[in-house]
Amino acid sequence: MYLLRHGQSYFNLHFSTTRVDPGIEDPELTPLGAEQAAAAALQLAGVALTRVIISPYTRALQTAEPVLAIHKVPADIMHEVRERTAFVCDVGSPPDLLAARFPHHDFAHLPSRWWHEGVESLEQTIARADAFRAHMAAREDSATTLLVSHWAFILALTGTSITNGELLQYDPKSAAPENMEFVP
Repeated sequence: MYLLRHGQSYFNLHFSTTRVDPGIEDPELTPLGAEQAAAAALQLAGVALTRVIISPYTRALQTAEPVLAIHKVPADIMHEVRERTAFVCDVGSPPDLLAARFPHHDFAHLPSRWWHEGVESLEQTIARADAFRAHMAAREDSATTLLVSHWAFILALTGTSITNGELLQYDPKSAAPENMEFVP
């Protein structure tokens, strides 16, 4: 399967220079983040995708848009692939607000508060990644699926830290990573 970390958000822009949480809930992509999303879509243009799984955060949904403009495939919004809740940016938007912003996606299946309450433990994030890995390993379409997600979730899934807008090819049948360091 293919993994894509969302493009640079306004949280990433501020946090990367100050290391201080700027207090932005569910931030959008910056212009650079939109360019990163478009570049990733071009990288995936020749790949045979059959499905895109997207985290419900705005930055992930915006990152998926250029991919879905090229690949006319089903998009599944899954809160299970969300970011580890550790900063204000990890407070999500309610499904009705997401549906108004992204009317071409279905959010009706999401709980009204689909993000984690308070700080999510590393063990909880790893458990979500383990469950997703098992789910995808059992699917026949895992090799042609793209996941648009977040730094900590992708790290928990693969053991690899990737940058904003970076793509990674991944086999969900591989072993779970060990001894990960969750330092943003």
